[in-house]
Amino acid sequence: MNPLPSQQEPLWREEFAIDAPSDAFVQRRQFTKFLVLTSFGMFLGNVWIWVKSRFQQAPAYSAQPIARIDELAVGAVKVFQYPTAGDHCLLIRLTEERFVAYSQKCTHLSCAVYYSSDQRRLECPCHEGYFSVEDGAVLQGPPPRPLPQVQLERRGSDLVALGFTAHREG
Repeated sequence: MNPLPSQQEPLWREEFAIDAPSDAFVQRRQFTKFLVLTSFGMFLGNVWIWVKSRFQQAPAYSAQPIARIDELAVGAVKVFQYPTAGDHCLLIRLTEERFVAYSQKCTHLSCAVYYSSDQRRLECPCHEGYFSVEDGAVLQGPPPRPLPQVQLERRGSDLVALGFTAHREG
């Protein structure tokens, strides 16, 4: 018994036997190919970053006067801009003879840090990150690195910024 002509499968269906619902699924081979190519791309990206970091030279900073010594009392803070006009830094007078300066950008998400004289630490109010005022080391919170410390030099009655101290990872 032959099926009615209206119930017969079209001729193209026999020649292109693709089951559309099952073809929508990703096959293991396609998924593996995607993973391998993506991993290879990420590997090449990391190799490029590593090679670039090995040949990158340290930035050259210019000496810039930032304050006069008699400007700050012990425990006082001054905000200054170094090395460019958009880079804010904090100068803190810890003792009669000791000054420290740090970048004001938190190493977590670049929020501004502030000096808390009663706690004697630098605080980031965004995510409760705390830094040591002595060396910029992370005391608490999410910041992954210490604050960049500005190298200072005393020239007569002036304090001059010379660059940033590179912190070594533990």
